[in-house]
Parts: sequence; C-alpha cells; structure tokens
Amino acid sequence: MEWLREISLAPIVWAMIGLALAVAEGMTAQLVSIWFTLGAFAAALAALLGGSVTVQLICFLVVSVVTFLVMRPFCRKKLAVKKTATNADSVVGTMGVVLEDVDNMKETGRVRANGLDWTARSVDGSILPRNSQVRVQSIQGVKLMVEAVPHTTTVSS
Repeated sequence: MEWLREISLAPIVWAMIGLALAVAEGMTAQLVSIWFTLGAFAAALAALLGGSVTVQLICFLVVSVVTFLVMRPFCRKKLAVKKTATNADSVVGTMGVVLEDVDNMKETGRVRANGLDWTARSVDGSILPRNSQVRVQSIQGVKLMVEAVPHTTTVSS
C-alpha cells in the first residue's frame, strides 16, 4: 500500500475533468468543449510527469487556446451546414400584389406572390395599400418581407 500513498490525485482529477468535458462535447456536437478536453489531458500528463499545479494550469490553458485557434477554423469549414434552398425561397425577388393592406403596426397584410397567398410585412415599415405592387425581399418565418414597387407610367403616342 506504500505505492498508493505516492500516487498524486492531480492526474486523476485532470483525467476526470477531461472525460467530463468529452462527454459534454459528445452531447452537444457544437465544438464547445473539445479544446478544453485536450487541455485537461495535457494537464494530466504534466501532473504525471511531476509538474506543479502552476505548470498544470499553464499546460491546460496553452493547449486549450492553441487547439482552439488552430483547429476551429478548419473544423467550422468541415462541419458547416449548407443552407438548402426550399420552394419558399423561390419567391424571394418576385413581384406580388397586395391583397390586404400591409401595416406592420396593426400586424396586417396579405400578398399574392408566385400564385400563393402569404402573410406580409413591409421592409421599411410603410403601409402598403391593397392592389399595390410589391417586390419580395426576404422570408422571415412564414411572412414575406416586401417593399413597394414604384409605379411606372407609359406614354402611348
């Protein structure tokens, strides 16, 4: 039992911290704690090699920061979720006709665009009267964000 007294608890504590952080990372899959997991295992190694608590903390911080700075940009590229265009996205940029006055303050407004009726709000907050033409700028949730289209008059000879 002499050998048991000589074992320092620091490597075990660091390893347990590293395992807890690894489990947390596995549950989130957002690259939040993986950097600290690696730092904790580096600190555990420093503790096994007889490093002081200060050396262990420095190892933890340095490895965590370096792995974060070096690996995060690479991982973000590889794990980036590509936005998939939907049929609803096809309405952006199209013209529409106001079916019900668009009034952001009253939270009213309906527009027909691409043959479908949509709830609508104006981009700039202006009131858009019924039968006016609008252009769809974006979609927020299930609402079209629209802007008025200036009337163009044609002169016939």
